[in-house]
This record gives sequence, C-alpha cells and structure tokens, in this order.
Amino acid sequence: MSTATPTTELERILAGDARAVARAISKVEDNVGNAAALMKAVFPHTGRGLVVGITGAPGAGKSSLVDRLAGLYRERGERVGIVCIDPSSPFSGGAILGDRIRMQTLGLDPNVFIRSMATRGNLGGLSRATIDAVAILDAAGFQKIIVETVGVGQDEVEIVKTADVSVVVLVPGMGDDVQALKAGIMEISDVFVINKADREGVHRTEKELEAMLSLTMRPDLWQPPIVKTVAIENKGIGELADAIANYHEYQRRTEASHARRALIARWRILELLREELLARAMSRDGAGEQLDTLAAEVADKRRDPYSAVEELMKVSSER
Repeated sequence: MSTATPTTELERILAGDARAVARAISKVEDNVGNAAALMKAVFPHTGRGLVVGITGAPGAGKSSLVDRLAGLYRERGERVGIVCIDPSSPFSGGAILGDRIRMQTLGLDPNVFIRSMATRGNLGGLSRATIDAVAILDAAGFQKIIVETVGVGQDEVEIVKTADVSVVVLVPGMGDDVQALKAGIMEISDVFVINKADREGVHRTEKELEAMLSLTMRPDLWQPPIVKTVAIENKGIGELADAIANYHEYQRRTEASHARRALIARWRILELLREELLARAMSRDGAGEQLDTLAAEVADKRRDPYSAVEELMKVSSER
C-alpha cells in the first residue's frame, strides 16, 4: 500500500505520471484510503480537457470508432485518455475487454492512457468512479478524454450526460434502435454517428434520424449533426472530430451551456450524497443482518419494501 501523502500523489498526477494516475483511479474505483481527500485536491485542476462520451448499442463499432478517433487526436499532438465501461470483471477477459486488443497500438503510446472499469458487482458508485477517473485524467493533462460505454441504459446515459460532448453511435439496419432513442437518448446526444456506413440501409437510418430530430427542440437550440463513418477503414473520423469541436465551440457561446454544467454539478452532488448516505446506513453494526431479514420478509410478502426502507432509515436516524 502506498504511503505517499495526497500532496505527493497530486504532484505526480499533475505531472502526468501514468503509474500515479492508474493508482489514483484504482483508489477512487474501490473508494478506499484517502480517495475523497485526493479528489478534493484534484478538482481545482480540472476543466482543461475535452470530455467526449461515446455510447450506442452493442455491435455498433464503438471500440473501433474510439480507436480511430484517439489515433486522430494523437496525430494532432494531443494526449488522450480513454475510459471504457466494461460489463464484466476486469480480470475475466470478456468480450468488451477483447475489443481492447484493437487498441494495442494506442496502448503502447506513452501519451495514451486506457482504462477499463467494471460494472459487475458495482451497486451505485460506477458513475461516481467513472467521473472521478475522468477528473484525474483531466488534471493529469490529457487534452482529450473519451468515455466509451457498452449500451444505452440509464447508467450509461447518466455517465454520458457528464461529458462535454455526447456522441451516440448507430449502424444501418437497426431501425428498432433508432426508435428506442425516443426513450431518452435523443435529449443527451450532441452528435449522431452512423457507423458502418458502407452497409445497405444507411440512407434510411439517416432519414429516420433526421425525421426524429425535426420533431425536437433542444434548450440550447443546437441541431445535432449526423456523421457517417466506416471506422475500420478510417473513413469519416475527421468529420466526427470536427463535429465534436463545433459543438464544444458552440457551447462556449451559449448561456445554455452554463445551465448544463449546473445540472451536471447538481447530479454529481446528489450521486455522492446517495452513496454517502447508503454507506452510513450500512456501516452500523447489524445493518447487513437486518437487511437480509427484511429482504426475506419482503420476498415472503410479509412486508412491503417501502416499510422495509422506513425501518432501515429509522434505525439509522436513531444512531
């Protein structure tokens, strides 16, 4: 276990030390040691990097897209951090981590930092850990930070919400996915990408997206562009980078961008508050046993879950 003080850790992070960055991310992911104190020290040094959130259905080619986009940023001389939200254990060698093989060349570049963060076994805290990891990379001087999620569920939407620019990736022939966007992703996407645009059906997918966009009006009045790419052939990547840069510049010129940052800050505070309250409620003696007992009663229909929560809260407030 490291005996370095938070100040020493912070200095190493600010200097871009890859090992210090990796250790700090592990610390906040596991929420151990002086993680909170470290993040308090890191926060004033954030806000310089551009955070790009990339999400979309499995099989949309997000990993290839991230790989090529990061490669383009490196060609421009920028340092790139990549955080991949992995649905499996980081030690299992699952399918998503298998996709990291495509990034092996990038991984050899000292100016690229790649980190997979697991969702398995995480009960609330994944969003917090991911955002903290992004903050650490930002403080470490990475100019572009890409967060790749594995799907379009609520957790992924919340993580992508915190990005400066959110990119949703689709592929032709997945009409149901386009319809599913109505469930909430439309409101958080700043750029749409139709990847694998050499496939049949790309025109139809583009028209469906255009039709949906014509029915919505964002608070900041931005019209999300639709970029067509073939990531494995490195086609359309420059156009995607331009679209990301255009929205980031647009943000700087509009009042709505401040409102967005305020909403993100509010969400982050609530996320941390929920986690802290839950941790306090479960830290008292006998909390685990009481939870198991209440769960058994709810499962047997002897008690409803609402009164079970009230019971847990009552005991916690009496401490």
